[in-house]
Amino acid sequence: MKVLYYIALTLVIIGALNWLLIGLFEFDLVATLFGEMSLFSRVIYSLVGVCGIISIGLYTKIND
Repeated sequence: MKVLYYIALTLVIIGALNWLLIGLFEFDLVATLFGEMSLFSRVIYSLVGVCGIISIGLYTKIND
């Protein structure tokens, strides 16, 4: 389970950095690398979203 949390947290950080780039510079790194809403970029966006949901479980780990 610990490995899953590390993977989830890493993808959430990548997603947050992508949103930072979008917000500051109107530059979508995922779309630039993998194409505008291509199948692979949609998979990346979906994985980041699922990892965000998984990361909710990290709230229970804060006090550990």
